[in-house]
Amino acid sequence: MKQKEQRSFRILEFKNNQFDIIGDIHGCYKEFMILLKKLGYEKGKNAYVHPNGRKLISVGDVADKGYANIECLKFWINQVKYGGGYWIHGNHCNKLYRYFLGNKVHISHGLENTVKELTTLSSEEREYLKREYMECYESQCYYLLLDKRKLLVTHGGWREEFLGKCSNGVKKVCLYGETTGRIFDNGKPERLNWALEYKGKTFVVYGHTVTDKPQIINRTVDIDQGCVYGGFLTALRYPEIEFVQVKSYKTYTKYTGQGNIVFE
Repeated sequence: MKQKEQRSFRILEFKNNQFDIIGDIHGCYKEFMILLKKLGYEKGKNAYVHPNGRKLISVGDVADKGYANIECLKFWINQVKYGGGYWIHGNHCNKLYRYFLGNKVHISHGLENTVKELTTLSSEEREYLKREYMECYESQCYYLLLDKRKLLVTHGGWREEFLGKCSNGVKKVCLYGETTGRIFDNGKPERLNWALEYKGKTFVVYGHTVTDKPQIINRTVDIDQGCVYGGFLTALRYPEIEFVQVKSYKTYTKYTGQGNIVFE
């Protein structure tokens, strides 16, 4: 199966520019459901809705590593399909897409958990989920511009000069962030904190790199607080710039990322 050309970005405008941006879920479905309730969302006929018309946006990486990966995938597939939200491409989302394409990928770094769950489905259920996921993935993008370009949501990293561009280099940084080129013994790359050098006017919300708490740096904020590692699942309410969090029930997988992070 051949990979379809993916759109790099979308520019969307709404009368009600109110969004709830969700950090990396990584299969933590129970915590995610609690977070949705705290945010005021209710289950509608086909998707979750907010009484004030707010929209959900995922920064990506909704599956892998956790315990309920298929449930998380199904949630976001329906949320996108029925107009209730947007789902930015994360590196784990991209890897699952390539896996479904039949490309050679390493079944590691959490994908093994999702694949294991897939094997519990019937062949018809697997094929249906695969088709739905691929159609959903192909409808979404690497970065999303909102509120007259005041807000940008991506997964891993960003540069001011990327605005409006769609090269392979842009896609790579959006998925994986900025790296030094050095690889640690655990096979993971050394990351650069690109936010320290960011000078753009657009407010950038992203995830991918785990931090102990959300901190606004140069009009950027990282909302991956490591729920799957025993940390928190974070949502950013926009335009209020308010953080809503749910503590993880437990440590589902050991944190092996860059730096020593203590989840209080």
